[in-house]
Amino acid sequence: MENLTKKIKALILMLPAMLGLASRSAAEDKTHFCPDGTYKFAERDTCDLFLDIYNPSADSRTAFCGKEKPTVIFMFGGGFISGERDTPYYRKWFRAMAENGYRVVSIDYRLGLKGVDKVGIMQVNLLDRAIHMAVEDLFSATAFLVDNSESLGIDPDNIVISGSSAGAISVLQAEYELCNRTQYANVLPSGFRYRGVISFSGAILSRDGALDFARKPAPMLLMHGTEDNLVVYKQIKFFRLGFFGSDKIAERLAKYGYEYNILRFTGHGHEVAGSMYETLRYQLDFIEENIIRGTGRTVDAFIDDPAIPSGEGTSQSRKEMYGK
Repeated sequence: MENLTKKIKALILMLPAMLGLASRSAAEDKTHFCPDGTYKFAERDTCDLFLDIYNPSADSRTAFCGKEKPTVIFMFGGGFISGERDTPYYRKWFRAMAENGYRVVSIDYRLGLKGVDKVGIMQVNLLDRAIHMAVEDLFSATAFLVDNSESLGIDPDNIVISGSSAGAISVLQAEYELCNRTQYANVLPSGFRYRGVISFSGAILSRDGALDFARKPAPMLLMHGTEDNLVVYKQIKFFRLGFFGSDKIAERLAKYGYEYNILRFTGHGHEVAGSMYETLRYQLDFIEENIIRGTGRTVDAFIDDPAIPSGEGTSQSRKEMYGK
């Protein structure tokens, strides 16, 4: 029990350190890149929730292989404690995606662990609640895009979800809830499916033992540092309670013959969560092959990539994002 408490303490203490961490120069982060539209998609008891839409540049809208490129929803990181959809830190990646022909929709979600300062065995309930609040907000944002797809120019059957750190946990959990059609998915149309999932250092929480998908999940791209001490890379498990990282998710997907790509960044920790720009080529490859072409390709690779920031780079990134 003591060992489990320590593990859950490490899990809950994702805090602001559980951020998207990537190296950016001050000049790059100040690049002016504004959304093409901001919309309120939900009203909660505590706040209103908004989303920003970044449309692809005019010269990049050509379809790939005769097929439309998907819209990508993004959920920011911050340990369910902090973070914002429009943090300048993400702009370089938003711009890069838009320049490659992909519409990005960056969304708000409620921060269910904001103000939490005590950690113990029972705090897993707070984490569970925080994750499912974020999932609920993601589904509401998705429903808004589906309901307004014509006016926004979005194909409701061609939406990919992505997230960094806490956001990655949220999108993976959302796909799991959708595949098992839990109550959280009721806001979405019957039969709705995401086209793909991109996770920058995420995990899935289960209170029912090993992960079990009731239907085939969307193609997944799982990117994770093998030395991540903030969001578990393998798993934390105690009886039927489990927090399953990318390694374990990939294992379960492989067991049932489901489609996935996992990129295991050797020697790297949680900095992979915020290296969206530095790993852009892997993302584009996954989207083009697994989502647009629909090749059904499975990739399981260990990668040693010097482009991924570490050390001082991650500390500077945290300061640029949150002033800490």
